Amino acid sequence: MRRRDKAAAPVGNRRAAREFAFRVLFEAAQGDVPLSLARSRAEGSMREGDETHAQLSDDALNFAGELLDGMEAHRQAVDELLKRTIRGWSFETMAQTDLNVMRLAALEMVWLRAPHPPVIESAVRIARKYGGDDSGRFVNGVLASLSRAQSVGDA
Repeated sequence: MRRRDKAAAPVGNRRAAREFAFRVLFEAAQGDVPLSLARSRAEGSMREGDETHAQLSDDALNFAGELLDGMEAHRQAVDELLKRTIRGWSFETMAQTDLNVMRLAALEMVWLRAPHPPVIESAVRIARKYGGDDSGRFVNGVLASLSRAQSVGDA
C-alpha cells in the first residue's frame, strides 16, 4: 500500500474516536453552539475530506457518537462528579481543554463502564496533545482519583 493510500484510509481506533468527540465538545463550548450542531459540522467536514478531522471508520464514528450522546444525556451529572473529584480548582479557572478531556473520560469510565486504564491513558495523550505543559499530569491525577473512588464504591 502506498503512503498516500494508507493516509486516506479511515481510522478505526477508539483513541481517534475519543479525540474526535473531544474536539466536537471543545468546539461546541468555544463556539457557544449546541453540541448537535458542532457534531454535524465536524462529521460533514470529515466526510468531505477536510483535514481538520481525521477520517473515521464507521465503528469509530459510532463510538464517537456514543460518547457525544452520553455527554448530552449526562453532562450535569458528569460535571457534578468532576466537581467532587477535583481539588483546588474550579471549572472557571481550569483549562477548558483539560476539563473537556476529563468530562469524556469520566463519562466513559462511569456511565459506559469502560475499563479505566485505557480510558485514562487515552485521555492523558489527548490532554498532552491539546493542553498545556502540565495537562497530562493534571488529567492523569484527577482521573486516577476518580478511578480509585469508583473502585472503592464498587467494592
